[in-house]
This record gives sequence, structure tokens and C-alpha cells, in this order.
Amino acid sequence: MDNNRILKNKEEQTMNHKDQELKKAGLKVTLPRIKILQILESTPEWHMTAEDIYQALRDAQEDVGIATVYRVLTQFEAAGLITRHSFDSGPAVYELDRGDGHDHMVCTETGKVVEFQDAEIQKIQAKIAKDNGYIVVGHSLVLYVKPI
Repeated sequence: MDNNRILKNKEEQTMNHKDQELKKAGLKVTLPRIKILQILESTPEWHMTAEDIYQALRDAQEDVGIATVYRVLTQFEAAGLITRHSFDSGPAVYELDRGDGHDHMVCTETGKVVEFQDAEIQKIQAKIAKDNGYIVVGHSLVLYVKPI
């Protein structure tokens, strides 16, 4: 099998995987949805604004308008594929919902978002909830930080 055929097979498998993700979320498979999902899955920057996604689409010479980007992001959020965050006074940012219960730090000088996980923090949150007669079913922890 030549390299072009191997690459084509790999692309088809990737597209089929994305098709399945969209269908499982109850969404019709459309090219804009697939392209936006690809951007969210492949970006090293996990927190992207709608404008970042739109610019990435333009850079890839994809013909998807900003209104479509916002509409697809709203649909993805409703379907549980992504999580929307509004940190401080900046624009909303989106990330894939990987189901990994992480928290965030936001630099007040640069706006950079850093993800972290800490088992001790999770234990303390669970203890506080239990001490007050509850169990934790979800949480949001954002630390606003500045460089030392």
C-alpha cells in the first residue's frame, strides 16, 4: 500500500470517528460541524474563543461564517461535546468536554488559561459538601493569578 493510500485511509477513519461523535450527540453531520470539531480536537491551545476558531477556519481556507461558528458552538455545548467558560471580563472560551474534572488558573496580566488537577482539592470539596449534607455533582474552580 502506498503512502497516499495510507493517508487517505487514515483521513477516512478520522472522519468516520467524528461522524460518530456528532451522531452520538444527536447532531446531524455537516461539514462546518466536522471542521469545527477537528479544530477543537487538534489545537494545542485547548481554550479557544469563537473568533479563534473562525480565524483557524479562515486560515485553512474553509468557507464558514462567524455566525455559523457561534451556532455550532451553541449546539455542541447543548449536546455536551464542549464546555463554555467565561473567565473575568474576557470573551467566552470553549474546550472539548473530556470528562476529566479539571480546574483553571487565569493569568490576570496575559489572560493565559492553565488547566490543573489536584486530588487534594477534590477531596476537600467533597468533604465540605458532605459536612453540609450534600454530594458534589459538578464544580467550577477558577484561580485568578499573576506571575511571581
